[in-house]
Amino acid sequence: MAALPLLVHTRTTDYRHDSIPAGVAALRGLGFDVDATEDPAALEAPLDRYAAVVFLSTSGEVLTPAGRRRLASYIEEGGGFAGVHAAACTEYDWPYYGDLLGARFDRHPAFQPGRVLTEDHDHPATRNLPAVWEFTDEWYDFRTNPRGRVRVLLSADESSYDGGGMGSDHPLAWCREQGAGRVFYTGLGHAAEAYDDPRFRAHLRGGISWAADAR
Repeated sequence: MAALPLLVHTRTTDYRHDSIPAGVAALRGLGFDVDATEDPAALEAPLDRYAAVVFLSTSGEVLTPAGRRRLASYIEEGGGFAGVHAAACTEYDWPYYGDLLGARFDRHPAFQPGRVLTEDHDHPATRNLPAVWEFTDEWYDFRTNPRGRVRVLLSADESSYDGGGMGSDHPLAWCREQGAGRVFYTGLGHAAEAYDDPRFRAHLRGGISWAADAR
């Protein structure tokens, strides 16, 4: 089976995560055929040859108006989209993007260990994960709770770390459909070390493959 081709966009106009190169390397190591780019013009060109577009810890405004139109059309017509970590800190000025992703980043406490709860085991992004697993991350809070608009896959156990702001219902990773396309998002992935974690790698591989409809 041929490797799934991905366009991995890593442009940042706000905070830049040092883990971006590790994330790109991990996606290649997972068997995806990755075109990684910081160039917004890459999103203005036809995207049909890609199984999915991945925003890997992008931040701020990263698309041109033409790129926004191209990406929206691609997804609505059946393309896959995956957002990793700071993808939720992206394109605040584009309402469509907020609806597409499901929720926008609000704040996070200090980088620290905590517990991830697997809510839905019947999904490629989670079927190989335990019910509860220890992880270290920034534990993003979101401006709104996406539950009810998305299929929640993972949540954060706020009792396991300090400074959480969403309470007992804290979705952390989810998926949804947009037009004819599929969308996957995970709030995990702050540190470079995360991309060496076998469970997180399985989570990424399954989520992105699902978005690309490669079941």
